[in-house]
Amino acid sequence: MNDNEVILDRRTWDRFVTVVKNLKSSGIGRQAALMFGLLFLLLLGVNGLNVLSSYVGRDFMTAIEHRDTQDFVAQAFVYVGVFALATAVAVLYRYTEERLGLLWREWLTRRLVGFYLEHPTYYRLNDRLAENGEVHNPDQRIAEDVKAFTTTTLSFALMLLNSAFTVLAFSGVMWSISPVLFAVTVLYSLFGSYMTFVLGRPLVGFNYAQFDKEATFRSDLIHVRENAESIAILRREGRVKGRILRHFDEVVANFRKIITINRNLGFFTTGYNSMVQIIPALVVAPMFMRGEAEFGVITQAAMAFAHLLGAFSLVVTQFQSISSFAAVIARLGALAEAMEQARTPRLCAIETHADGGHLGYEHLTLRAQNNHGHVLVEDLSIDIPEGRRVLVTGPDHGASVALFRATGGLWDLGAGCVAHPGLDQMMFLPERPYLPPGTLRESLLRTGQEHAVDDRQIMAVLEALRLEALVERAGGLDVEQQWGSLLSLAEQQWVAFARLFIAAPRFALLDRLGSALDAEQIARLLAMLDERGITYLHFAPPGEPRQAYDAVLELSGTGPWTWTLLRPEPS
Repeated sequence: MNDNEVILDRRTWDRFVTVVKNLKSSGIGRQAALMFGLLFLLLLGVNGLNVLSSYVGRDFMTAIEHRDTQDFVAQAFVYVGVFALATAVAVLYRYTEERLGLLWREWLTRRLVGFYLEHPTYYRLNDRLAENGEVHNPDQRIAEDVKAFTTTTLSFALMLLNSAFTVLAFSGVMWSISPVLFAVTVLYSLFGSYMTFVLGRPLVGFNYAQFDKEATFRSDLIHVRENAESIAILRREGRVKGRILRHFDEVVANFRKIITINRNLGFFTTGYNSMVQIIPALVVAPMFMRGEAEFGVITQAAMAFAHLLGAFSLVVTQFQSISSFAAVIARLGALAEAMEQARTPRLCAIETHADGGHLGYEHLTLRAQNNHGHVLVEDLSIDIPEGRRVLVTGPDHGASVALFRATGGLWDLGAGCVAHPGLDQMMFLPERPYLPPGTLRESLLRTGQEHAVDDRQIMAVLEALRLEALVERAGGLDVEQQWGSLLSLAEQQWVAFARLFIAAPRFALLDRLGSALDAEQIARLLAMLDERGITYLHFAPPGEPRQAYDAVLELSGTGPWTWTLLRPEPS
């Protein structure tokens, strides 16, 4: 998104209102409303005590002026009592605000994580990011922007309420002291708000960009930590360093622009705030000198002026926060819109459906995911019944990738039909094994099967694969581990096969096993699949030995394909 497109406009407001409405209609809406009602009452108490404090302060200073010791002591005790009560109310107010902010953040984060990890939203979102650069760093938006949004929204909402109460509470006080001072306060605050908005408006776009640039820089550093061994072995420190520093230069350059705008804004706001101390005295002091007001009125006027001007000057005092807040709303709104689009597949003529005990492709055409969209596979029509072992190969790996993903419903550029036995009866092993941090049991079992498969079944599979020593290395089946650090790539592939054998699907699709395993290991695993009656398709590069297969599908990568039977079909 271009910096200039991120502005305080109707769309920003609509995004904000949508999130608030969603909270109101959610399961925690009633609880959130009760907590906000309590905040409303506490805010009334804070403002009431502020008004009371202004009168107590006036009488306290007047007692000093009159040298009335008895009244001075009495007003001092009242003053301390008001401060103590105000402190208690302010602490409860802050506590309730933080609790409500945490409640909102928890609800919104769970909601976004649920949408993000809904199959295949996260995949399509990242896929489209790779294509056209939309919605950078969704992880950072969910983790950081949600936190900023919930806390800042509450803060601003309460500040607006507080300002409204302050205006109501102190307008009468100010008017009773001097209508002229009241008029000066209103005009001065309007002038300050207008100038602040004009000078600071570009901050919104630059703050939006800064969030992404900081996240990109941080992700580069995380990449070094996660790939330290590969970087060291390949001596790629220079290339990695150049990328990190290039992204850091972007962080610095954008932040320089923010600092420059803040400097210009600071010249105005600092001068604006400095006048707060002298304007009440300029108006009220002559009244005291003429005998039209007591000395304590000067103190009361200064206090009332400060409160009233603060209420009218929210834009001046909070514009930097407002600019960041607007950027956060825009980022979360863009993320929500992108996830909604990702949940809705692009217009595509590829149909997938469960159809008995076979895997079939009917007039399937697949196109590349680039601007030209050239044909990778054209009019593929074959049927693969249970028991038939198939090698999928060809000179262009892109065609194999497209077919592998299309079979799993992750390729939407093309036309035709994919018939499968049901996704629960299929298992995909990608070229790079996926073993997220967790326990060995979680890595070996499908989600929801943690208590359906006992330890004896797990150990039997591990022993068949000669992986029983892995249990000891991992500290048992239920110890959290970082598998990417503990296991080599080949070991991770063996664990992936153990998971496949435990799940015992009817079909297995294997992508380039040779990337992690040698020919002997591949032959052994394919034989084990055959023994267990699991039909498999192995997507492999040219040159793969063919003795373990019944048929070969060769993809040219430009559309044409050939289907060769190595063994006759069973009668």
